[in-house]
Amino acid sequence: MEQERCKISVIVSVYNKEPYLKRSIESLLAQTYRNLEILLIDDGSQDRSGDICDALAKQDSRIRVFHKENGGVYSAWTRGVRESVGEYLNFMDSDDWVDPEMLEEMAKHLLGGRKEIVACDYVIERSGGRQQFVWQKLLPGEYEGERLRREIAPALLGEEERLVSFSKCMKLISRELICGNITFCDPRVGMGDDTLIIVPALLDCERLVILDHKAYYHYLYLESSLVHHYDRNLYENMRWLRAAVERIVREKYGPEEQAAMLRRADREFLLMLLLVLKNEARGNPRGYRKNIRAIGCDPEVSALVNAVPLEIRTASNRLLYAVLKHPDFVMLSLLRFAMVLYYVRQR
Repeated sequence: MEQERCKISVIVSVYNKEPYLKRSIESLLAQTYRNLEILLIDDGSQDRSGDICDALAKQDSRIRVFHKENGGVYSAWTRGVRESVGEYLNFMDSDDWVDPEMLEEMAKHLLGGRKEIVACDYVIERSGGRQQFVWQKLLPGEYEGERLRREIAPALLGEEERLVSFSKCMKLISRELICGNITFCDPRVGMGDDTLIIVPALLDCERLVILDHKAYYHYLYLESSLVHHYDRNLYENMRWLRAAVERIVREKYGPEEQAAMLRRADREFLLMLLLVLKNEARGNPRGYRKNIRAIGCDPEVSALVNAVPLEIRTASNRLLYAVLKHPDFVMLSLLRFAMVLYYVRQR
């Protein structure tokens, strides 16, 4: 494909990220790939984020800013999709940043005119300059046709470690794959919402490229981030997520595959419940025992735990899984202590 023939739309959802926003957007303006537009969707920010967006737009005509009432992440990124014109879409969180060569190096692997995804790796940026490089589990290379159906589609769900990150970020995605699958998204789902667009996009894609250990994307780890706060509605969120994932399975997999994939969807739900338990143990010191016991003793959850075994490798998840199966006083106390100790060490 002729270099820079295809336009790339980079969609950035913005909400109260004043301290980090300028660095994020300037990293996009510094891209060596020039045929791009940058859509900043200000989701009703209460700080100066909206003003910063407007000031940056005056400096570069490739930036377009849209101000809207606060409606959440789903309403922001889908607004960006509707307003975008690029053949390929890329997404970035407004407190993260990317290396200057990211889009150029990813675009080199595009063929054009097909349903394709190109994915790179990323770096978790922690306080004090600490970095953690995260590589896609799927081996670098090009996957299409039978390889996609045989190696990727059957193993997308129910694995403790993802074959391919479910984040919308760190990817170039054909426009058709996003626009054709937005209907699977549920605005009620906050945590795990990217699953509902990336899973069907991966199932529909005709060509997937995993770059060879190229960590171009920098994910800023913030304790103040929504994903690190206590969410009292997370269990309900995961039930909505489960229902949406099951709908994807029923519509995307053939009759001969559905039973096995629905079982994988059950495993996916159990893995999501481990996040719910972590959320309770870490962020709800007064009510975590009651809430976790209620989840573990729910007849539906209890039946799934007994019927659907999980293969757990990490020590933290083994503890969470043990608590899910046996939510007694001793196990709950041990979990609370372990979660507090872990997050103290991360600071």
